Amino acid sequence: MTEYEVLVETINPCGGGRHAAKEFIEVETESPEAYVRENGRFPILDVTVKPDGDTVITTGDEAGNLGKYTFTE
Repeated sequence: MTEYEVLVETINPCGGGRHAAKEFIEVETESPEAYVRENGRFPILDVTVKPDGDTVITTGDEAGNLGKYTFTE
């Protein structure tokens, strides 16, 4: 298992990204996708690996609620 520092951003359709609720957590998991599938509120919409190695997972629902998880080793 790998340990990650995760920035979790919760974005609602009214407030947008500027008013997102943000928190940092530390998790130990087999993969970022597995963690979000188990613990996220919404289905995974997109997975991106940045050039610096961070994994960004975006989740959401039909009502416009979004979750963004940025995993850093």
